[in-house]
Amino acid sequence: MAKKRRELTMLLIAMACALGGIFAVLFLSVMPFNRNVVARRDFIVYWATGQQLAHHGNPYDPDALNRIERDAGFQGGASFYMRNTPWALPLAVPLGYMGPMASALPWSLAMLGLLVASVRILWKLMGSAGPLDWLGICFPPALFCVLLGQTSILLVFGLALFLRYHKTRPFAAGAALWFCSIKPHLFLPFALVLLIWIFVSRSYRILAGGVTAFAAGALLTTWVDPSAWSQYAYYMRTSVITREFTPCLGAVLRDWIHPAWEGLAFVPAIVASVWAVAWFWPRRHEWDWLEHGSPLVLVSLFAAPFGWIFDQAVAIPAILFAVSRKASQTMLTILALLYIAVQAQIISHVGLHSALYLWPAPAWLVWHVFARVSSRGAAAVAE
Repeated sequence: MAKKRRELTMLLIAMACALGGIFAVLFLSVMPFNRNVVARRDFIVYWATGQQLAHHGNPYDPDALNRIERDAGFQGGASFYMRNTPWALPLAVPLGYMGPMASALPWSLAMLGLLVASVRILWKLMGSAGPLDWLGICFPPALFCVLLGQTSILLVFGLALFLRYHKTRPFAAGAALWFCSIKPHLFLPFALVLLIWIFVSRSYRILAGGVTAFAAGALLTTWVDPSAWSQYAYYMRTSVITREFTPCLGAVLRDWIHPAWEGLAFVPAIVASVWAVAWFWPRRHEWDWLEHGSPLVLVSLFAAPFGWIFDQAVAIPAILFAVSRKASQTMLTILALLYIAVQAQIISHVGLHSALYLWPAPAWLVWHVFARVSSRGAAAVAE
């Protein structure tokens, strides 16, 4: 019976990974030959921003971006903006010297390469490998991120490098966190605990690495576009992106109480930050960023003031850590079913603003907690 259950679990995992992998391969195969596929992806905003930067234009100019994106085939209702922090602008500069069709596939393949590299780094750190590494590579939000041409894979890469090197190469580990800073709203409780931990453990080289990387990024951004900071500030003051609905707890709370009170979206993150400090402090002397930091990342993701399903790629380290600690067959089966459910929503073209995407973030957190409990229970029985 146990053997049959294991075989069923592995079959479901294989199906979940194959479903995502096959869809990704087909999509990437079609991309170089279909202008509409390229123009409908989020990639088009990075390409348009690169065009503006390469020609010394304002990367936040709505009229210019609208013209460039529509010339490339975009047919949406409004122009896209690159919403990342300004120090991410240099990432788009190379795209300014290529056409959309020529650059779309290399951009996505680069993101896929970083995803694979991140998973390999994590598995090496956790002492696990084998067929289950496909659970990381085929994590549905991450593959969706690759297909859209989004940059959340960079966050996974930075987090993986930090986890891998914070003990042996602290300066480099701190510098790697620059990647996470391009979407800092996803890491608010995590960042607070990180800062407290640095001072408690006197890990000042990590702080030095982070400050150095941030300063270098800021200088590079200023060199690429000296007006980037003021342009971004004006864009944030005049845009309505902080009022739009994204499928996360903060947006639900804001819209439920008062849609115009934008600060309400940060209330879950503030509450989560209080919990994070309470979680960290009793463990401060034996704090482990894999053991204790994994649920912290998932709580930060769940409580983010805004975010999208592809941003949940940052859950990969926590998911793989729970798997590597011998999660039970039942929990692995549930994980495979969660993969299939998310993939079904993505393939069925559920809109990114849909409330149907509210459930995955808490689902990863709940699954992680129960998977860790199941692995500790199995270890106790084995003893």
